[in-house]
Amino acid sequence: MTTPTVENGLESEFEHSPVPQSHRKSLWTVSAVWFGFPMILTNAVPGGLVVAMLGFWRGLAAILLANLIMFVYVSLLSHRAGQTGKSFSLQATETFGTAGYAIASGFLSTVVVGWFAFNTGATGASLNKAFGWNETLVALLAGLAFIAVTYLGIRALSWLGAIAAPLFVIAAGTAVFLAAENHDFGAITSYPGIGGGAMTFGVAVTSIMATFADSGTMTADFTRWSKNGRQAVLATVTAFPIASLVAQLSGGLLVAAGAIAGADKAGGDFTPILTGPGNPVLNVLVVVFVVVNLGSVCTHCLYNGALGWSHLVRSKMRILTLVLGIIGVVVALLGAWNYFVNWLSILGVLVPPLGAVLIADQILLRRRTAGRAETRFRPTAFLAWAIGAAAALLVHLVAPSFSDAVVGLVIGLLAYLAIEAPRTRTASS
Repeated sequence: MTTPTVENGLESEFEHSPVPQSHRKSLWTVSAVWFGFPMILTNAVPGGLVVAMLGFWRGLAAILLANLIMFVYVSLLSHRAGQTGKSFSLQATETFGTAGYAIASGFLSTVVVGWFAFNTGATGASLNKAFGWNETLVALLAGLAFIAVTYLGIRALSWLGAIAAPLFVIAAGTAVFLAAENHDFGAITSYPGIGGGAMTFGVAVTSIMATFADSGTMTADFTRWSKNGRQAVLATVTAFPIASLVAQLSGGLLVAAGAIAGADKAGGDFTPILTGPGNPVLNVLVVVFVVVNLGSVCTHCLYNGALGWSHLVRSKMRILTLVLGIIGVVVALLGAWNYFVNWLSILGVLVPPLGAVLIADQILLRRRTAGRAETRFRPTAFLAWAIGAAAALLVHLVAPSFSDAVVGLVIGLLAYLAIEAPRTRTASS
């Protein structure tokens, strides 16, 4: 059956088939989708928190290491997507089976809707804190706007990203300029931190990675629109490390300069610096910045979730955008954004091993998998995912000085290669 390329006047999102070459987007368009995603306020927060807890140099090292790992991790998955045009769900079908993929895809597609709810709630909370506006009403109106943008599809995400990233630079740059009037940025390298050993280096790396572990693993939903694997990787570079570092280092630098009060809890949230002077122009900037910036991450997460669930239930992305968007807004209004740390802990343990299995199966062992017959379930993939997640959980509980995200990723990858080794030898003999 041929997939329609136009639906109700809007371009098809190709929920159930690879994106054909005729509909692939330019490098600029795909880059704008990814570039505007990590350069957000909620990515500045963990950057500032890590620096607050570890001090400047150790915090900087954790941020750089986490971004390097994310670059390699997401680029590998993106390259495959650019080659095949397949979404995350279609990628997962190859590795976990035509029925088994539903577990992996359903898990991540649900988690990202949670992030949509969190950031929608954070929009209301941020403007309530800044101006005393009704938190529930703001979250409701913002959530409806985010749903509308997501409904328009991948092009709308690229337009929003092209606005959100420069706006972040303007807002963060203004915050630095205002903070420099009363704080010495020349002394940031000697900032010792205020954590007192409460956060280990490994936990810091996990915290940075976990912020985008889910959508990073689902990168194929965005980079399948690239013309080829090379352009998919180039688009990814704009996100990891470039956009991600800009956001996290902005928060970290302001914390190290002593410009953010209560940084051990607020992290790199620099909006109070902008609202402090009570300048009407700055106040307008804050409102636009918060809505557009958090709107960028909300729309991207909702797109991931709607695309994944549309394939699971054999429906359309835009229908699931409405259904999941409404659910997400309701969850946001119930206060889900309060559970930020809990989300990070879950993601750090469970998500990277899943991505590691995909990388091992479709990239490292790609020659063997090329002619593999379809099957409903592939137990070896689930076993390797479980081993990686178990290793990450063990580290999380008894060896917090290590990064459970990194351990889960490495162990999951090695476990899959080890489990598949006998099959690989048999297939080649």
